[in-house]
Amino acid sequence: MHRKLLLPIGHGRVILLVLLSLLGMGSDTLLEAQQSPRPSSPNIVVIFMDDMAYADIGPFGAKGYPTPNLDRMAKEGRLFTDFYVTQAVCSASRAGLLTGCYNVRIGILGALGPGAKHGIHQDEVTLAEICKQQGYATAIFGKWHLGHHEPFLPLQHGFDHYYGLPYSNDMWPYHPGVRHLSVEERLKRWPHLPLIEQNKIIRPEVTPEDQEQLTTQYTERAVAFIEANKHQPFFLYVPHSMVHVPLYVSDKFKGKSGSGLFGDVMMEVDWSVGEILEALRRNRLDQKTLVLFTSDNGPWLSYGDHAGSAGPLREGKGTMFDGGCREPTIAWWPGTIPADTRCEQPAMTIDLLPTIAHLIGADLPEHPIDGKNIAPLLMGDPDAKSPHEAYFMYYGRELQAMRMGPWKLHFPHGYRTMAGRPGGTQGIPSEYEQSRIDLSLFNLEKDIGETIDLSKQHPEIVRKMQGLADAMRQDLGDSLTQVIGKGNREPGRL
Repeated sequence: MHRKLLLPIGHGRVILLVLLSLLGMGSDTLLEAQQSPRPSSPNIVVIFMDDMAYADIGPFGAKGYPTPNLDRMAKEGRLFTDFYVTQAVCSASRAGLLTGCYNVRIGILGALGPGAKHGIHQDEVTLAEICKQQGYATAIFGKWHLGHHEPFLPLQHGFDHYYGLPYSNDMWPYHPGVRHLSVEERLKRWPHLPLIEQNKIIRPEVTPEDQEQLTTQYTERAVAFIEANKHQPFFLYVPHSMVHVPLYVSDKFKGKSGSGLFGDVMMEVDWSVGEILEALRRNRLDQKTLVLFTSDNGPWLSYGDHAGSAGPLREGKGTMFDGGCREPTIAWWPGTIPADTRCEQPAMTIDLLPTIAHLIGADLPEHPIDGKNIAPLLMGDPDAKSPHEAYFMYYGRELQAMRMGPWKLHFPHGYRTMAGRPGGTQGIPSEYEQSRIDLSLFNLEKDIGETIDLSKQHPEIVRKMQGLADAMRQDLGDSLTQVIGKGNREPGRL
């Protein structure tokens, strides 16, 4: 949107020079016009939830607890109803968001734990580094999860400030499922969970009481960062630790929802969004700032009353059914993004990096990325379509599914499911069972729950999608079909 204006060349340039001459202006004016600065670029704020499901906020159907700030954000902004993450698991999802690549391309799979010896490679270009090209201040307050050793931490990948957890908040010795064990036995399974500021561990043993304050602390730091950088462009990334189990909430919201601990946590999340948006309004930055709110994957269904709801979508976290990888997404930029509108075209987190690069006039990475510019979708162009012919949905290194227009094709694969059974209670999970899906085609416009296989009725659609999938396998591989890709890059390693 705000790219530098390029004046015409050839015949157009001659015509322009003649017009300038008639107006008493010469070629110097043309040179000045060519060198004039581009309009100021928007600030960028990305709020990224953890394990928050499709129907966990009011604009997407949440019941039982209020989300007034997100409701207002939706009324003032644009809902993306068909917005996907690259994989329905923590580190993989974040890799796609921050690099514009399918996470398989850059070697980040699953959820990196405290024993991991790898992380994001130094040569990958993050959203923060895209913004640094244009002199942006950058910060992350929240969960990183792309490697906890110093070479992989945020300050080495374009961020000026970092405060938060290096990985998931359940990777510690206080999980409800192990509290019956001695501390010695617990520590054999998980070491203590550290809290990091910049590159240093400032709290080596995070406690349950500390976790109660995380949402508040991330929010306060986000607001302070906005205040400190209100006179220069900034990129603010707030990847919340919640609503990943174990759930924690501050005293401000304990018992306030009437819907149990999950509802209380969601009310505090909504409060956090409100604080950030109000800081932008207070500093008259609301019309200069693009804010994106979404989540890393769907609900961890085995946790039952401590997990959210995917609403009409099938399955949840850990699967590439839409309940696992289709996320509730709101884009907000008053005066630029049309208010109270919906985008029903498919889009994905990989598209944010090239879109933001376009908006701020930054260069894309020299190496291949997978995302494409979706600014026309963001701005509500009524004729805009997804720039992708298809999106590809890996889990691990298995190409399990793909989306093309309204069509979702699943390749034969196994997956975990609760099979309609309720999950656990009070933070103790129930067991999944394993199931399997054969080659299946769904029309998501008519069958959002992926229930009616239309593969036999539409063999031509299946053939076309299989052809696109074969091409992707040559690029990124597929362990289901034993194809080794040619376009994969290694992660960073110690």
